[in-house]
Amino acid sequence: MIIVVRPGMLDLVVDLGRPGYRHQGVPEGGAADTPALIHANRLVGNPDSMAGLELTLRGPELLFPEGGVIALTGADMDARVNGGRLQHGEAQELEPGAKLEIGMARTGARGYLAVAGGLDVPVVLGSRSVFLPGGWGGWQGRALRSGDRLPAGREGGQAEWLRMPEFTPCPDCCLRVLPGPQLGSFSDKALVSFLDQVYTVDADSNRVGIRLQGVSLEYQGGELASQGVLPGAVQVPPSGQPIILGWDGPVTGGYPVIAGVISTDLPRLAQLKPGDRVSFRMVGVEQARMAWRRAATWLS
Repeated sequence: MIIVVRPGMLDLVVDLGRPGYRHQGVPEGGAADTPALIHANRLVGNPDSMAGLELTLRGPELLFPEGGVIALTGADMDARVNGGRLQHGEAQELEPGAKLEIGMARTGARGYLAVAGGLDVPVVLGSRSVFLPGGWGGWQGRALRSGDRLPAGREGGQAEWLRMPEFTPCPDCCLRVLPGPQLGSFSDKALVSFLDQVYTVDADSNRVGIRLQGVSLEYQGGELASQGVLPGAVQVPPSGQPIILGWDGPVTGGYPVIAGVISTDLPRLAQLKPGDRVSFRMVGVEQARMAWRRAATWLS
């Protein structure tokens, strides 16, 4: 069991999501930075799909009455166990009654905490991940609060030593994108602006969408019928300010899509925080495939 003494800014139970329900209006959801959650799970001997905690910007204070084995990955967050520093990206055994305090993220936006045995919350539509817009899944359909008592498994399997690329802060992040279905309906000036300018991540960003601030983009096409969209789709609403759809975003949308972030760069998107700067680089399908193959080698 894990007792929440003090919640962080946004502490969510997540796993690898719930694929297969988009036709019913339910997005996959799950961890925003999937490789970071997998890394944490493997460090404590869990299967990749075990549920852990996604911690946004500032982490919680947690009590472990029965002890356990934990690992913290993703954003570089200040973390201490009974006052001593918790090493990022390494498994640590906790004595019964240990207190874990996780502070602000020094770099990045989202950290991932895995516990040996995983978090034993109810499975909804094949996943333990919370779906905040719907208020279900995860821990009672919401973020953690003071006094919550999370059931956790008692032990994991064989821990795995895993060489993970060092976390690289991305305050000036260039995201690789593929052309969107409405790319040709934007003015030439808008296309040049989209690829040449540097946007700023707006404070009104969340798991549904990452809003950007910059020069407005002019859409010259007509009204659109709703179309299927995925995480990473770069929508342009009437304001002209792009929105990158997130992990809890809608499955359909009526705004034009100028581009789509390649799947390999979605973890980088997950680590952006308000005030960070973002630019885009157009790539081809084969380049996107090669990037995915390179990123997947450490998982094989």
